[in-house]
Amino acid sequence: MKTAIGVLVFVGFASATVAQQQAAAPVRMECRELPSGGALAANESLMNGLACHVVGVKQDAAVKSAANVAPQSTSHIPAEPSQSEDFSAPAPVDTRIQAGSTVFVVPMDGFENYLAAALQKKNVPLVPVASEQQARYILKGTSEEKKPGWAKMVMMKQIHSDDAASVQLIDRKSGAIVFAYSVNKKNTLHGQQTTAEACAKHLKEQIEKK
Repeated sequence: MKTAIGVLVFVGFASATVAQQQAAAPVRMECRELPSGGALAANESLMNGLACHVVGVKQDAAVKSAANVAPQSTSHIPAEPSQSEDFSAPAPVDTRIQAGSTVFVVPMDGFENYLAAALQKKNVPLVPVASEQQARYILKGTSEEKKPGWAKMVMMKQIHSDDAASVQLIDRKSGAIVFAYSVNKKNTLHGQQTTAEACAKHLKEQIEKK
C-alpha cells in the first residue's frame, strides 16, 4: 500500500515539475521508498517521503553538446607515416672474413680440387666442407689454361701453359662479396696449381688484416 501511495505522489510531483519545465528538455525522475533510518544517496532528494533523483539529464546534455561542436578540419594535420615504411638506415655489412669459419668450394671443372689443396697448403684459416648448407662462406670462380701452340714450342721454346683464375668469396649470411682476386700466370710449370696457390695466398692475407 505504501508503494502505491508513493507512485501517486511521484506522479503528481513529476507532473508539476514537467509543467514548470515545458520549455526545457523533459526531465525523468526515479524514486524509491526510503526505509526507516535509511540515508539519502548523494544524488537523491527527499520528496514526500521518497528518495528521488533525476535521470537522463546528463546523457541528453552530453548528446546536445557533442552535436553543437563543429567538426574540425583535418587538412592541416600531416598524415602519419605508415608502419610498413622503414626510414631507418640499413645495417652496415661486416666484410671481415671470420677465421675458423667453414667454406664450400663450388665445382669449377676440376679447379676446385686445386683450390681446396691450396687452402691447406697455404694454411688459410678456413675449414672446407662438402655441403653448401654447412658453410658460412662460398668460394667460387673460373679457371682457364692455355697450352702453347707448336709455334711457341719451336720458336720460343715455351713448353708450359698460360693459366688464369678468378675467385670470389661470398658471405652466405649477408650475400656480400668479402673477397675477390684474379691472377694471370704466363708459362707456368704447374698450371692450375700455381694459380690456385696464388688465390689462397692472397685470401689468407685478407683474413689476417686487422
